[in-house]
Amino acid sequence: MKKKVLIIGLDSASPDLIFEKWKNDLPTLKGLMEGGIYGKLESTVPPITIPAWTSMVTSKNPGRLGIYGIRNRQDHSYEKMIFANSLLIKEDTIWDILSRKRKKVILIGVPQTYPPKPVNGHMITCFLTPNISSSYTYPDSLKKDIQSWVGDYMFDVDNFRIEEKDELLNQIYEMTKKRFQVALRLLAEKDWDFFMMVEMGIDRIHHGFWKYFDPTHIKYKPGSRYENTIRDYYIYVDQKIGNLISKIHDETTVIVVSDHGAKAMAGGVCVNEWLMQKGYLHLMEKPISVTPFGKVKVDWRKTLAWGEGGYYSRIFLNVKGREPEGVVDPSDYERIREELRGGLEAIADDKGINIGTKVYKPEEVYTEARRIPPDLIVYFGNLSWRSVGSLGLGSILTFENDTGPDDANHDTHGIFIMKGPDLKGIGQQEGLNLLDVAPTVLKIFEIDVPKDMEGRIIE
Repeated sequence: MKKKVLIIGLDSASPDLIFEKWKNDLPTLKGLMEGGIYGKLESTVPPITIPAWTSMVTSKNPGRLGIYGIRNRQDHSYEKMIFANSLLIKEDTIWDILSRKRKKVILIGVPQTYPPKPVNGHMITCFLTPNISSSYTYPDSLKKDIQSWVGDYMFDVDNFRIEEKDELLNQIYEMTKKRFQVALRLLAEKDWDFFMMVEMGIDRIHHGFWKYFDPTHIKYKPGSRYENTIRDYYIYVDQKIGNLISKIHDETTVIVVSDHGAKAMAGGVCVNEWLMQKGYLHLMEKPISVTPFGKVKVDWRKTLAWGEGGYYSRIFLNVKGREPEGVVDPSDYERIREELRGGLEAIADDKGINIGTKVYKPEEVYTEARRIPPDLIVYFGNLSWRSVGSLGLGSILTFENDTGPDDANHDTHGIFIMKGPDLKGIGQQEGLNLLDVAPTVLKIFEIDVPKDMEGRIIE
């Protein structure tokens, strides 16, 4: 039988939960771990769904891709932001290379595949797809098949930052059920050599329900009826994976992987409030209520820096000759960056204890930084605190999220599990990196790994 590779991506799946806490509750994943290789998978900087999955399937770091989050600066103006859809990807993915080698591919929900591009096989796009009336398959005829199999396909839940937890939970289960139903049909009915699907449910359930099970969470309340919600969903996904891999032959290599992990969110750091208090950011008028940064009136003639909110923060300097109303002289650029780094790393919590923020310059973490990189990359509390970009909160720290309730932040390591015909109980490995996945897949197919791929082959 010819060699095949099946990748099951679980966005945000946590190594602590799968390898330790709930290992014995997850017989499918436990069996794959015991029969092959597994270990923590170091994510990208930043460990965010986009760009992490694209870095995984191209073996190129975010700087090489020129993609630093879902939204990116289009140019050096203050307003223009673009969404990182598939049109921004200029590097070869695994399936681009395999398609040229006449290998048949099937893709389901891999982040940053919308809008769909031609492949040698079948594609269903990702959570960036606006709705089911969009063009979301390749070929286009696949859309009718999906409608006949599951009705209205779900790319994502409507909004995972809501208080209506039962509604959110129902959506997560419905989305996952439909995704695996479609996967089973394509697995059985279409010819394929490489099959990759990504399920978003674990990420969504982490953000919506983490405080209910984790005693270390600042908002944990014991005895909630949602206490076992995340565990039960992991068990459900494990069963779905078991059902899927029961349909494949022994020559297939199975890889289960996540783009990053998750951890309890301690709170938020209002990055633009901090910049304003420290004299780096100036407004024409202060907002009287919580206002997104894009809607406040900035006095750019006095502003040295501003920041983006999110699970990490991007700081941009207002550089003379680069930004339209730049004020930072290029000769002061490094001094101000170092000054900002020192100030940000000194931020303390409400008890006066330093939260352990990490600040990176793009040239420290990327081999090159294409398009418009941030001037500083900030992990507040080493990702235990999120970045809040809005203004008008009146304080630097907050325990409410400006975009809706959210219990978890992203962590720096995801999971990697691989079992195949040539792997017999090798066990846990150290030093695995997300960039290693693409070259490892090509090696299985005995295809030469392009010299510009950054990862190594996992032996």
